[in-house]
Amino acid sequence: MADDKEEELELDNAGGGKKKLIIIIVAVVVLAAAGAGAFFFMGGSDEPTPEQVEAALNGGEAGDSEASSGSSSVEIGTAIYVPVPAPFKFNVPGAARDRFVEIRVQLLVRGGDDEETAKKHIPLIESVLLAVFSQSNADDLATSAGKVSLKQKALTEIQKEFMDIEDKKIVEEVLFTSFVMQ
Repeated sequence: MADDKEEELELDNAGGGKKKLIIIIVAVVVLAAAGAGAFFFMGGSDEPTPEQVEAALNGGEAGDSEASSGSSSVEIGTAIYVPVPAPFKFNVPGAARDRFVEIRVQLLVRGGDDEETAKKHIPLIESVLLAVFSQSNADDLATSAGKVSLKQKALTEIQKEFMDIEDKKIVEEVLFTSFVMQ
């Protein structure tokens, strides 16, 4: 009889071990599936490959040359983003205290010709943006309306400069790709 009780205990322990093993295996499979899902959703890059960029540039230039070859309709070129190489770092006065601001900027232009023109005039663009940014204050930049206003003022000033030197508004939009205020 004692032997029967010992065998039952061993079977119960073995059954519990199997249940724990199954639970552990299921947990590992679920975690692996979650990890794989996270990798596929967040692991892919939204950045275009060099081949995609080249194809877009070639397609945009072909569209621009067709539009300028005598066709009377105006065709909008491919959107190209021109990064301003260095971030703007400056201090702005505030009501309570001065703040440090760092802004990274990209410019939206249309077509390869406008891209080359914008790249050629990067020092002028940086100068205009620095002049506009230095007129701001921390209280305005703390709100989203203040940031939108600053972007609009920067766009207006850049377009005014390009109208003076190129007789054309080269830049369509000023984009803040990073905005840090401490």
